[in-house]
Amino acid sequence: MRPLLCLVTDRRRLPVVPEDEASRQDALIDQVAAAARAGVDLVQVREPDLEAGALAALVSRAVAAAGPATRIVVNERVDVALAAGAHGVHLRAASMDAARVRRITPPGFLIGRSVHGAAEARRVAAAGGLDYVLLGTVFPSRSKPDGHPVVGTAVLAETVRAVDLPVLAIGGVTIETAAEVAQAGAAGLAAIGLFQPTGTNGKAWASDLGDIVQTLRILFDTTRSASLR
Repeated sequence: MRPLLCLVTDRRRLPVVPEDEASRQDALIDQVAAAARAGVDLVQVREPDLEAGALAALVSRAVAAAGPATRIVVNERVDVALAAGAHGVHLRAASMDAARVRRITPPGFLIGRSVHGAAEARRVAAAGGLDYVLLGTVFPSRSKPDGHPVVGTAVLAETVRAVDLPVLAIGGVTIETAAEVAQAGAAGLAAIGLFQPTGTNGKAWASDLGDIVQTLRILFDTTRSASLR
């Protein structure tokens, strides 16, 4: 099975010059386009500080930049996802029921949810409406404050066994730890920092992302092949 790779956006962490809002949004769109060319499957637009109109405009640009192969989901804002023509929504752990969202969205609308353990994943999966769950925080992450709970790969493996849904890992996932994610049986991974560009040139980002995606797919394929022996 092809691993599901998800880029989570954070325009405030992108290296841009000049460091203004327009440049950051332009850089995010460049990142989405580069990720799509590299073969990233899913982009979660997570820009919680933007008000609805600005977020909808940004999401519409992301959908256009991604093209037909990469799906765009919006963090939490179902209304924005629908207005902007996104492919789905990613719900926070404390958000509304996925089944309720399913009733007001079109066929094929993608719905994911954040969870923090196997019991929680089992409960929300049983309630219906979900296409995948996102478990975190798996490893220590710079996106979280010091002392933030880390669930580790044992809980990841337990969650994979607990639900009949794809489980993605998030939180501190790197090239070095991706094999552990695959070994735990996850369907894939989501990340901010892993997909961050190293320079300020959009063309260079595409090369960086292509190498990262290729390496991740090889890691997952190798790990899965070894587990079947």
